[in-house]
Amino acid sequence: MSDNPDLPASPMQPPAAAASQAEYQVLARKYRPNRFEDVVGQSALVRTLSNAIAAGRVAQAFILTGVRGVGKTTTARLIARALNCTGEDGQGGPTVTPCGVCDNCRAIAEGRHVDVQEIDAASHTGVDNIREVIDSVRYRPVQARYKIYIVDEVHMLSTAAFNALLKTLEEPPEHVKFIFATTEIRKVPVTILSRCQRFDLKRLEPAALAGLLGRIAAAEGVEVEDGAMQMLVRAAEGSARDGISLLDQAIAHGAGRVREADVRDMLGLADQALVADLFDYLMGGKAAQALSLLRDMYESGADPLIVLQDLLEFCHWLSMLKVAPDAPAAANLPEAERERATAMATALSVPVLTQSWQILLNGLDEARRAPQPLSATEMVLIRLCHAADLPDPGELVKKLLKQGTSQAAASAPAAGDGAGSDVRAMAPSGPDEAPSGGDGGQVRMQLAAAPSSDAPAPSPQSFEQVVALFQRMREAKLGAHLINDVHLVSFSPGRIEIQPGTHAPPNLANQVGQALSEWTGERWVVVISTAQGQRSLGEQRREEEERRRAEIAAHPLIKAVFEAFEGAEITQIRDLGVQLPADVQDEEQE
Repeated sequence: MSDNPDLPASPMQPPAAAASQAEYQVLARKYRPNRFEDVVGQSALVRTLSNAIAAGRVAQAFILTGVRGVGKTTTARLIARALNCTGEDGQGGPTVTPCGVCDNCRAIAEGRHVDVQEIDAASHTGVDNIREVIDSVRYRPVQARYKIYIVDEVHMLSTAAFNALLKTLEEPPEHVKFIFATTEIRKVPVTILSRCQRFDLKRLEPAALAGLLGRIAAAEGVEVEDGAMQMLVRAAEGSARDGISLLDQAIAHGAGRVREADVRDMLGLADQALVADLFDYLMGGKAAQALSLLRDMYESGADPLIVLQDLLEFCHWLSMLKVAPDAPAAANLPEAERERATAMATALSVPVLTQSWQILLNGLDEARRAPQPLSATEMVLIRLCHAADLPDPGELVKKLLKQGTSQAAASAPAAGDGAGSDVRAMAPSGPDEAPSGGDGGQVRMQLAAAPSSDAPAPSPQSFEQVVALFQRMREAKLGAHLINDVHLVSFSPGRIEIQPGTHAPPNLANQVGQALSEWTGERWVVVISTAQGQRSLGEQRREEEERRRAEIAAHPLIKAVFEAFEGAEITQIRDLGVQLPADVQDEEQE
């Protein structure tokens, strides 16, 4: 089927050279596209190149990027044939439909044309290899219309090789065209990219890849079961070459017929129904049944890593069915699997599915690095079964809030007036005590007193207000010294006596006095004393922070959190307003 509506559809034809070869030719080479309309899944590229060749607007350099097996090298050869085709009569010019029978077309298809050079950059990475190319571009082609250089895996070139190519690539002779192909476009310098027309080749959609494999199987006279075709398409991951190679292998494995069971054995896959059973056991916390089923699948030839990948894919299907039933990832499921997956998705919540996805994803990486993948896979399943027994995070938070509210309210009378405590729990017991917002049942945990945001008085009345004034005036450096490197001996408005620390600057007293006098309009004197002085504000604040942490850790709600989440710790203390869920509010009102 043609991907370009402007071109006539034509059946795939094996290369002309294949007819003369007596030995067997693999399907990936036998059915390599010979014309642009045979290229599957790249309609944008085909349309652009066809229009450019037809209009005579061919760039001096192209760069083709995409995953392996989507047609980069094939497209490069098609461009070379289209530009150098002379037609059956030898009088034709560049065309979007190469004849395939002229000397140039045949030589390029067979890889023996003297003017079309294919360079493997992975084995020719040095600047000397590029210098040979630069020296040869000056000479006109021997036989063809254009001298064409196809550089595969161009990202493997060294930095010096790229730099040597820049000038020639920007202004090549009229008879020279460059075509680059790469799977790592990000490794190609932007100076190279800016001199090329870039084409991004997409992965083949499952339907397009299945159609391609079906047409090849029909041309080979091979019957392929639907389930086997789905497995081949899924294993190819959007790569046409990988899909055709797998089909070739499956034909040999099945002695001319491709059956679902044979493909499963060949790929080391597990039966999709067994994968669904295994996922069902895991979500039910049935570790013994899950491990027994995994052993049976392993003994039947299933690869443990593939089992984890299948579980990941099944979890993804369930998530799609849960949140977007019409999404392509969910809509492409077979009907029997879709019905069962829909029932399982209805019974599972989104948090459980996302948690399962994370456990399986991390477990797959662990199993790949483990010396025994089966043992690692079993540990992943045990972990997933254990996680299935854990309470829902939302329900756990709601339970902790309710438990902490009741415990804090019960212990409030014993705390007296709460003097000196930074932890308070307030729970209105009825509508009359509801806050002004009118919501009622609001619980607020004050974990730490917020620093005052009031502006300092024109003349500070304490050393703390002096520090606040420096911070307000954005004197961060002096303010930091006052906090960490100054021991206050005495303070009175207009006079400060301090003992500087070892890290304080020598002129700190003068700077502080001048700044205060300037900001307040009053005379301030800062005197250096040899007396011991108080602890610095920084030391006092750190001690207060430790006292608050200890006090907060003893609060009933925080204790409940520590008991529910092993390894939890207090990392920051701040004001926090927590709004209870509606159902807990109703219970508190009662």
